[in-house]
Amino acid sequence: MAFEQNKKISKKVLTIDFGERGVYSFGNKLNNLTGKEWIKFSKSWFIHKPPRRKTNEILHPAKFPETLVEEFISFFTKEGDWVLDPFMGTGSTLIAAGNLKRNAAAVELSKEYFKIARVRIKKEKFKERIIPILGSSVNLSELLSSNNIKNIAFDYTITSPPYWNQLERNSLRQKVRSNKGLATKYSHSSDDLGNETDYDAFIERQAKIFDNVYDLTKPNGYLTIITNNVYYKGKLFPLAFDTAVSLTKRNGKSWVLKDEKIWLQNDKPLIALGVNSAWVANRHHQYCLIFRKE
Repeated sequence: MAFEQNKKISKKVLTIDFGERGVYSFGNKLNNLTGKEWIKFSKSWFIHKPPRRKTNEILHPAKFPETLVEEFISFFTKEGDWVLDPFMGTGSTLIAAGNLKRNAAAVELSKEYFKIARVRIKKEKFKERIIPILGSSVNLSELLSSNNIKNIAFDYTITSPPYWNQLERNSLRQKVRSNKGLATKYSHSSDDLGNETDYDAFIERQAKIFDNVYDLTKPNGYLTIITNNVYYKGKLFPLAFDTAVSLTKRNGKSWVLKDEKIWLQNDKPLIALGVNSAWVANRHHQYCLIFRKE
């Protein structure tokens, strides 16, 4: 952590006063945040308005913003720690980790998105180890070993898996993407969770991938999964809730669910859904599920 020379240092209580940022304690075992910054992040909901995406990033049908990922990485890690993302996409987690001087590895099934992520990372010229990996997270340990990532216990994982069949639905959003010639699904691979048509099978396959993450996480390390419930054929499938439950009931690899943060997407436009007929919500939030390996 970089400390400015003009800051007041108290040797008696081992703290540094950063003025408006608040007071940082050397007893902080989790992150480099001040007490004031810690408390602010602990709020159970937040509004995040990311900057407009670049052209090559729009190609991915479900990208989450680096600025949001940075907030989570800043809270759950210190500089030099290791961050993992088993569903890399175009590299948001890797870029965020590099910006914050963390090491990171991420796995992506799609060759197209893997190439985009690799180009983006190369342009940044990070000094830390920022490693994109092509493959399926079903084979997570083997992939990491083959990319010279051995004997590393990850401090933190943050990721956003496919929202089951969200991209297959005939929604307005996917029609707009299709009309622009953009992808409306992640890939055509049978290993891709987004291509699993059975809901219960999806929940189990997803949980097995987080079993792999569990094996690679240090004791007391954290996991954040950004996901949502899914409305399909007139019924709400509680994907976020079932994801939370499924990870806490594994044989010998059960994550402890600590809490959730709700990302309010207050800038999304309202669409006329079910007007004068039936209740259909404008879903303007995401669930950020927080787990710990205990």
